[in-house]
Amino acid sequence: MIRIDIPADQAANPHGYAARAHGREIMAAADAFSKAVYQHSILSLREFEGARSRIAQINGCVVCQQFRAAKDAPSMFAATGVRPGHLVSDNGPAPDEAFYDAVEQWRTSPLFSPRERIAIEFAERFAEEPKVLADDEGFWERAHAHFSDAEIVDLAHSVAAWTGLGRVAHVLGFDSVCLPFMAGVE
Repeated sequence: MIRIDIPADQAANPHGYAARAHGREIMAAADAFSKAVYQHSILSLREFEGARSRIAQINGCVVCQQFRAAKDAPSMFAATGVRPGHLVSDNGPAPDEAFYDAVEQWRTSPLFSPRERIAIEFAERFAEEPKVLADDEGFWERAHAHFSDAEIVDLAHSVAAWTGLGRVAHVLGFDSVCLPFMAGVE
């Protein structure tokens, strides 16, 4: 259920209406932050999508759970008419649907590499227990064994974008309506 008043003629895109009518500067900054994650991430696509998908599950964001970066990220930039020189979808092979189906079972599924498991674990714990994660020396030892500092900073900011902006979409009910760039997602 959408939690702000949306004119009937704008019901198909409540997020777009809110971006034009309310908090324009804040929503523009949020949009830029979100796009920066997809345009500049150095993580492999599978690491990125594992972490992103886990956050989508935790947040309950319907749109985010259906999003597939390899297929949908280029559409995020379609309004500009120019595809950026780099997108995260360029960072290796795309996960298949079995990958997405197994994300919630990341601890036991054989589909994930050690790096993918750490990325998913980081995302889950960032969203659910950030204070415990910050102090878990065992986790940080494992993370540093697999990720560079640049990759950890990338992952942390990506997870922050998905956690915060996904929760906004879910809480305000924007995820109850398919966003324009999601029109092709089933």
